[in-house]
Amino acid sequence: MLKWLILEKTMKVSFVNKLSERKDTLVIVSDKNSMSKIVGLSKNIINSIDLAIKNENYKFNKFQTLEIINTIKTGYSKIIIIGLGEDPNTSLREADLIGGKITQLNSKSNNNIDVLVSKNISNDDSMLRIGYGSILATYRFDKYKSKKSKTNFPKAIKFISKNSQSLSKKFNHNKSVAEGVFLARDLVNEPSNILNPEDYAKRIKGMSKYGLKVEVLNETKMKKLGMDSLLGVGRGSQYDSQLVIIKWDGLKTKKTKPLCFVGKGVCFDSGGISLKPGNKMEEMIGDMGGSAAVVGLMKSLALRKAKANVVGVVGLVENMPDGTAQKPGDIVNTMSGQTIEIQNTDAEGRLVLADALWYAQNRFKPEFMIDLATLTGAIVMSLGNKMAGIFSNNDSLSEKLFDAGEKSGDLVWRLPLSSSYDKMINSQFADMKNIGMGGAGSITAAQFLQRFVNKVPWVHVDIAGTATGMEKNSINTSWATGFGVHLLDTLVSKFYE
Repeated sequence: MLKWLILEKTMKVSFVNKLSERKDTLVIVSDKNSMSKIVGLSKNIINSIDLAIKNENYKFNKFQTLEIINTIKTGYSKIIIIGLGEDPNTSLREADLIGGKITQLNSKSNNNIDVLVSKNISNDDSMLRIGYGSILATYRFDKYKSKKSKTNFPKAIKFISKNSQSLSKKFNHNKSVAEGVFLARDLVNEPSNILNPEDYAKRIKGMSKYGLKVEVLNETKMKKLGMDSLLGVGRGSQYDSQLVIIKWDGLKTKKTKPLCFVGKGVCFDSGGISLKPGNKMEEMIGDMGGSAAVVGLMKSLALRKAKANVVGVVGLVENMPDGTAQKPGDIVNTMSGQTIEIQNTDAEGRLVLADALWYAQNRFKPEFMIDLATLTGAIVMSLGNKMAGIFSNNDSLSEKLFDAGEKSGDLVWRLPLSSSYDKMINSQFADMKNIGMGGAGSITAAQFLQRFVNKVPWVHVDIAGTATGMEKNSINTSWATGFGVHLLDTLVSKFYE
């Protein structure tokens, strides 16, 4: 029987068909017009609520809370209302945030919380996402603090629904995704003196306990395969570069082409010889966010026993200056046989992905390939930290990914690829150079990657603006976001299972 690591450490989230016998706190989620129609409210509860709304001039604004403590006759020690605003239609991302808001009701008295929701958000999808959001809100990364801040999460949250039995079964999927998101956040938040390429590969190997098949290619094996582009990035590091393959065989048949996800895993990016400025260089521990999303996805798929064959490939390196480090002006070979002129050693992620993409498509002959990478600062200038940029050679696949983004809340936006941008990376001395000239940095980076993709449908996802540092909210107060795990899981579950 699967042990849910997150819930064991924090709180129990469940779906039941009636209110608890032990009544600590009642949370009601509703808009103004739906309040009187909520099933399960006693006359005493309704009277207490009506009086408090009048006394406090409560407006039911979106996410506005009203705490009612004079509730002796209701059977609850406290009643809390969370408003839905004037528009009763609530998006799934807003449902996540409502769940997070419920978890944040963390005073010591909130040992057990019953939750009732208005009819307009009582559908299965919304209920599941409120429960999912309540789990996401429990994430903390404080393992290196000698004095940990005390957080009083509720002991249990029970969502009241007539469909409780069905919701309970479906909720295992949401819990699996939350596990994957938490793993991705953990990996990105880890300092690089702890999570170097060698240690990272060992951690992934440990995921075999979930039923995943894990294979690690060391530098000797990669050298034999001609992966000089990937290997060149890590030449200045004391740690060996790694290529890790993670397989989930959910269909138990080799006749079906696998789905393939590739992640950039630069455990620390100093820029190499083209050294970065010192300001905020510490944030480069997160330059492996693409690989973290892939690893988190694979855990999620394994935990929920996804009915799909999926391969994850992550290239793990550290980009450091050293007497043996790669230099501007170097020309390197790739597994594809193409050559690259290195004009800037800080444009290293694409060098890792070049060999990883070529390896993945040739070995696994996948249905499609999607790569994720914190690749360019240019994408942050284009889209900020609200959406990731996507680039694709296939309209159908990119449309599916966009749809998955809308449903998951991991939003994406497509940007162009064209021959006019591609020629900007032509080199005088090699087949291509690793930086473009004249702007459009995120596009020329994607054009570079496309040169290592054959006829397989492919999407490149630039998550430089979304993997870390997004605006804090009720479902995440961490620096790392875990962006991409829910996005990709939704793509798999909605279109390929």
